[in-house]
Amino acid sequence: MVDLTAKQVFSVPSDAAGKRVDQWLAAQLPDASRVRVQQLMEQGKVTVNGTAPKPKLKLKGGEEIVITGQVELPPIKAFAEDIPLDVVYEDDDLAVINKPAGMTVHAGSGKGEAASKGTLVNALLHHFGSLSNVGGELRPGIVHRLDKETSGLIIVAKKDTAHRRLALQFSGRKVKKTYTALVHGWMPQSKGTINSPISRDAVRRRRMTTRVTAASKPGRTAVTHWKVLKQFDGKCGKFSLLEVNIETGRTHQIRVHLSSVGHPVVGDAVYGAPRLIPSYGGTASKGASLGRHFLHSSGIQFEHPMTSAPLSVVQPLPSELKDFLRGIGD
Repeated sequence: MVDLTAKQVFSVPSDAAGKRVDQWLAAQLPDASRVRVQQLMEQGKVTVNGTAPKPKLKLKGGEEIVITGQVELPPIKAFAEDIPLDVVYEDDDLAVINKPAGMTVHAGSGKGEAASKGTLVNALLHHFGSLSNVGGELRPGIVHRLDKETSGLIIVAKKDTAHRRLALQFSGRKVKKTYTALVHGWMPQSKGTINSPISRDAVRRRRMTTRVTAASKPGRTAVTHWKVLKQFDGKCGKFSLLEVNIETGRTHQIRVHLSSVGHPVVGDAVYGAPRLIPSYGGTASKGASLGRHFLHSSGIQFEHPMTSAPLSVVQPLPSELKDFLRGIGD
């Protein structure tokens, strides 16, 4: 990771002429988003040729950019909130939760106070009282994560020993994770595997990518297996309902991989899906939005961290996804 506590000096090359300073600088810092760079500027910790710049400043090439220090943010801690929680499995050491779409798993350290409300962690603290401390104050009990707009099963550790042993299973690829996804178009065959390394997009820092460019860092190994469950061809167009299994757990892995082969997940405008589904709901001129990604964590298999007994938990699609399938099948 880049150490933003130390002074850093950058010489802007001539081919960066015309680029915004915040955009160019974010591309030079693999673990810093454009927002984080803008926060550094707001706090006076970035200079261009000795002067504090505005984020929209256009570079000319040849400038010297200096970063001094890191973003100073008020400390954020997870807190208990009385939020409904769907507990699918529970014992003294762990729980498996059915997370709804739209709920963030935990607050980010640089996201601000507003983003720390309504998280899964907050709901867990209210429901269980105490959780494993291995993940730190912001992520108590969290062994792995799901994207905000992805629904379904997620394992939570109540005790430290259980957390560490579950983490070893994940790192050793011993946990089998199954997802259900609806993608645009028909897949070229009944099943397949996508084996493309994933890295952070050098320009759009909140996105991941399988593309390799001169500016990109080496990607991390990522393997996704998919199988067609059903195909649709109706008034809304062609779609494929997939069962997806992942060997690795990279950020946005399923979304990035399926988009990379030309079949983005329905509702995922970040990775190329249209924001509106033509004709869905009978409004051919306006279309309609699903309002979330059609991606659901539908099954998870692992060994109990204390007894080694096999555990298998499944969770059917939520009602909004079932209704959507009926709509496109008309």
